[in-house]
Amino acid sequence: MNKLTLSMAAMAAVALPGLIAPALAQSNEIVIGISVTTTGPAAALGIPERNALEFVAKEIGGVPLKLIVLDDGGDPTAATTNARRFVTESKADIIMGSSTTPPTAAISTVANEAGIPHFGLAPFPITPERAKWSVSMPQPIPIMGKVLYEHMKAHNIKTVGYIGYSDSYGDLWFNDLKNQAVPMGIKIVDEERFARPDTSVTGQVLKLVAANPDAILIGASGTAAALPQTTLRDRGYKGLIYQTHGAASMDFIRIAGKAAEGVLMASGPVMDPEGQPDSALTKKPGLELNKAYEAKYGVNSRSQFAGHSFDAFKVLERVVPVALKKAKPGTPEFREAIRQALMTERDIAASQGVYNFTEKDRFGLDDRSRIILTVKDGKYVQAK
Repeated sequence: MNKLTLSMAAMAAVALPGLIAPALAQSNEIVIGISVTTTGPAAALGIPERNALEFVAKEIGGVPLKLIVLDDGGDPTAATTNARRFVTESKADIIMGSSTTPPTAAISTVANEAGIPHFGLAPFPITPERAKWSVSMPQPIPIMGKVLYEHMKAHNIKTVGYIGYSDSYGDLWFNDLKNQAVPMGIKIVDEERFARPDTSVTGQVLKLVAANPDAILIGASGTAAALPQTTLRDRGYKGLIYQTHGAASMDFIRIAGKAAEGVLMASGPVMDPEGQPDSALTKKPGLELNKAYEAKYGVNSRSQFAGHSFDAFKVLERVVPVALKKAKPGTPEFREAIRQALMTERDIAASQGVYNFTEKDRFGLDDRSRIILTVKDGKYVQAK
């Protein structure tokens, strides 16, 4: 398994039983274990999340941050293993990850069993057993879905087809489509699924084209979201195509090519901070991230996935100083103080939104966390 350690210490490859974080002596550094997907079909999500770590704080409140970054390949089993290593070997104060929904849910389960604050970097179902110690940095699907369905309604869309991943991400989006779009008078005429590693969706697309909906929503993320996009256009579909915020990257345009033209896509504001008013709290952090990221990785390399990990550290810049007043790193008391500070700090400005976590809302975002994009002449612009 690939491993990137952003500290001077290496992890020992020792498998220790159990998930309960041991009582530890206090530490003079804050240990953050991060599991992201830098290989496999979802690497287009995880690589920007890893890259953004170059631009985050190196210390907070005078205490150094020790980042330990592992690749999980998008596999929930590997993500579980990584999370257990963070608990037992790294003695992590905080855990982050992963880049797609299934491994993020797996990491959340481990973190909640161990009593360690967890920052999800992909949208995932925060069930009661995951709710105490987890928060999600990406926007919740109902917020992002609403902007798409409102656009459909405004453009007189009466029928919609759906093609999405055959996993929990695809389920989350299809369920949201049913829960929000159908009551708005939009009828779902066909539902199709495909697996993330699939190289063809011709059969599913032919069924969608035969159903002839006014629009089609693709519930996919990363570069694989381009597969149904290109196939639909290749098979002659002329209607509107909507994509989720999981597809909002320059890699999508690169792979989809001309088929990307005119796509409608939910996105976080980090993709266009220049278009935000100066009063927007998301503008400054968005410009900060994009300036640093594009200076290192090239013009138009910006990524909302980079925003997820970058924003997790913006949140930490607010909550860690509060926690340090109550306890020292490396202790259960410090982890609990982080958890409590997450619930009490208000209006935490970041590139993707303004966070206000509560015991009932572990996403903490509102309408300031979303925009709708389209592709025009090979570039993202805000849609009308």
